[in-house]
Amino acid sequence: QVQLVESGGGLVQPGGSLRLSCAASGSIFSINAMGWYRQAPGKERELVAAITSGGSTDYTDFVKGRFTISRDNAKNTVYLQMNSLKSEDTAVYYCNADIVLSSLGRANYWGKGTLVTVSS
Repeated sequence: QVQLVESGGGLVQPGGSLRLSCAASGSIFSINAMGWYRQAPGKERELVAAITSGGSTDYTDFVKGRFTISRDNAKNTVYLQMNSLKSEDTAVYYCNADIVLSSLGRANYWGKGTLVTVSS
């Protein structure tokens, strides 16, 4: 019914930048909060940043000042601009969305993830 598809991951040198995108498609009536999580090898998945439908944002401490989350409600898309990347930012980044379906049911969805590797 609903798909979240991430893109924009890749290999970048320390200090570099990447922009991740996540597009939601399917039987969507509206989208509430959207967020980005990440999971590094051997670690648990953790919240990176979140944004409400009204544009209010929240960031975890380790990305404040470096990452910016934004969204385009008309395109059902959320972005994560990542600057000043560090090797410890290496992880699979997942998109998450709280979606009201066309049937007016509500569900939480995850994308399949996009790999970000920060290395020289």
